[in-house]
Amino acid sequence: MSVLAIVAFFIALLAIILIHEFGHYLVARRFGFRVLEYFVGFGPKLWSFRRGEIEYGLKAIPAGGYVKIAGMNPFENDVPLGDEDRAYGAKPVWQRALVILAGPLSHFLVAAIIFSALLMTTGETDRTRVSVISSVPAKLDGQPSPAAVAGLRPGDVITRVGELIAPTPSEIGPYLSQHAQDTIPVQVQRGDQVLNLTVTPIVLHPGTDRQTVRLGIELGPQPIGFVPAIAGGVADVGKYARVSIVQIGHAFGPQGVVRVFRLLFEGAPRNQQDVASVIGVGQQVGAIGSTGNWAAFLWVFAYVTLFIGIINLVPLPPFDGGHLAILLIEKVRRKKIDMRKVVPVSAAVLLFLGFFVISTMVLDILKPVPIGP
Repeated sequence: MSVLAIVAFFIALLAIILIHEFGHYLVARRFGFRVLEYFVGFGPKLWSFRRGEIEYGLKAIPAGGYVKIAGMNPFENDVPLGDEDRAYGAKPVWQRALVILAGPLSHFLVAAIIFSALLMTTGETDRTRVSVISSVPAKLDGQPSPAAVAGLRPGDVITRVGELIAPTPSEIGPYLSQHAQDTIPVQVQRGDQVLNLTVTPIVLHPGTDRQTVRLGIELGPQPIGFVPAIAGGVADVGKYARVSIVQIGHAFGPQGVVRVFRLLFEGAPRNQQDVASVIGVGQQVGAIGSTGNWAAFLWVFAYVTLFIGIINLVPLPPFDGGHLAILLIEKVRRKKIDMRKVVPVSAAVLLFLGFFVISTMVLDILKPVPIGP
């Protein structure tokens, strides 16, 4: 199952890259840009065909794909005779901006669709308003589970805990913390029956920073309706986009670079907060796949999809965000920028990114990020 999850993850990752390029392609075609090529992969050409004025095909290295628009390469005169008005540089700034923006926005759209689908099919505990017991372990840290002793079962719907009427999952934990080792009345709906039970929570790891008050139940998330799921999926995109921005700043900032050097050359141990390459993410996905939790797999893929979209918006060439920044400067200055002068900046960014990616890949092979809680 873990191998299947890893293979599925990398196929899905290739698919999102192609969707990214398809976003550029669609908007470019919509505004009449001269699109020359749409290829899957890089390197030597394996197979291609021409439909109309565009060549479609497959190349040897399946590491993504690209759309070639006439006039984007400053070192190549690839604008066909008679198509000068359809070249990239001949189009209005706002059209060029939409063509560039369409790629990263596809990541946001795909992530929103996946988050929404997960909410509709499996739900999320934080958004669940009904407390349904999904699991009642027999033991808690070697002690009998209070819930099992009281007779609670998976599938029971908790309708009352102490003074709480129809408690939500987020309300039960804080209430238990205030009533440690008290005998608490609990009412549950079991099929057509209403049962009144009493449960005494226990304290695990008392007097330590790990102290928790536990009843011995796990509450399962419940699927939510179409409209709330769509709203929740869009909200999750905003939530995890903010998380991604913080992580990108941490990973590629001075602190992150120093951390990579320490891990490479000083023998520092890896922790779960360290940035990982696609190899490390694949290892995490494999661990998730071994549990059979495909909902968690899809969540990770949606988050990675969103993360890649955010990186693409970094305002440095050759990222899409760099192209958008150049267009903004052109709009403010009312003067086109010679893209040949931007190439050294792009090369420096690619050099740094290449070092960072190769370094994290080496670390993921020799010193993997710990997997688990």
